[in-house]
Amino acid sequence: MLGEILIASMGSMLICIFLGPKFISYLRVKEFGQQIREEGPAEHHEKAGTPTMGGLIIFLAISIPFIALSDRDPASLAVLGVALGCALIGFADDFLKLVKRRSLGLSARWKLLFQLGLAIGLWWVARHEVGLDPQLQIRVADVTVPLSDGLYLLFVFLVIAGSSNAVNLTDGLDGLAAGCCAIVLLAYTAITFITGEQENLSMLSACLVGACIGFLWFNAFPASIFMGDTGSLGLGGAIGALAVMTQTEILLILIGGIFVIEALSVALQVAFFKLFQRRVLLMAPVHHHFELMGWSETKIMLRFWIIAAVCSGIGFTLYQQSIG
Repeated sequence: MLGEILIASMGSMLICIFLGPKFISYLRVKEFGQQIREEGPAEHHEKAGTPTMGGLIIFLAISIPFIALSDRDPASLAVLGVALGCALIGFADDFLKLVKRRSLGLSARWKLLFQLGLAIGLWWVARHEVGLDPQLQIRVADVTVPLSDGLYLLFVFLVIAGSSNAVNLTDGLDGLAAGCCAIVLLAYTAITFITGEQENLSMLSACLVGACIGFLWFNAFPASIFMGDTGSLGLGGAIGALAVMTQTEILLILIGGIFVIEALSVALQVAFFKLFQRRVLLMAPVHHHFELMGWSETKIMLRFWIIAAVCSGIGFTLYQQSIG
């Protein structure tokens, strides 16, 4: 099975690399270029027009090897379904931005409503097809907290919405979100593989890693293409769904620590401004703060990758100890 997992991951990576140039050319011809926020860093305005919606090629590269080589069990199909559903939400958001020629697309209310629908589907599969118990596993303390079905559904929704939107917030610099996602998903590839009972989830995680790495070939600074909300919401949804199916929702706070930091920086900035009319950071999310401090994009990207790797490594170690 390990060989098939590696082949699937390599297949996803190579699909991205080989189809990338043609896809980028197509987007340029159609003038599907990124709209830049007016309030964003001044340096980002020169990126206006860079092809976006690269998430389309990411999820094409993921789906083909996974469907061809996996057994397509309910758990892995549910995770893929949530990922594709979140990617579809992101595609609608990206498309509206292109049509309206501005940086605002689908409203937050509609995004959350569609994410709730995906969470209900994932909850149903987890409970009735996979047979997961409605509970929280605090693996660091080896504590299990039972939940009612209603509370468990709410918890699944919070995980999916929180994860997808946190990755979306992280996608603000060339290569930042793709690299961090690859690192976090590599941890989930290991988590699902060491149990010996989740090979299909492991293959899907590996395909996600491969596609992220293949996409980085074109997305690393200076980026030839952006993943857009299509990619960031989809990848975030995949991470959240993997956490639900592996019952590592609480541990995800550590494994995906870099995304938590980014999301908290926005929440802190907004809360502090509303209370005191002052800003804690020069700009939120926090990667823009360092950018305005004079750090280069590559410096921020690499250091955030290091933080992501440390968080994911610690999280995986704690998971391994909890099942040992």
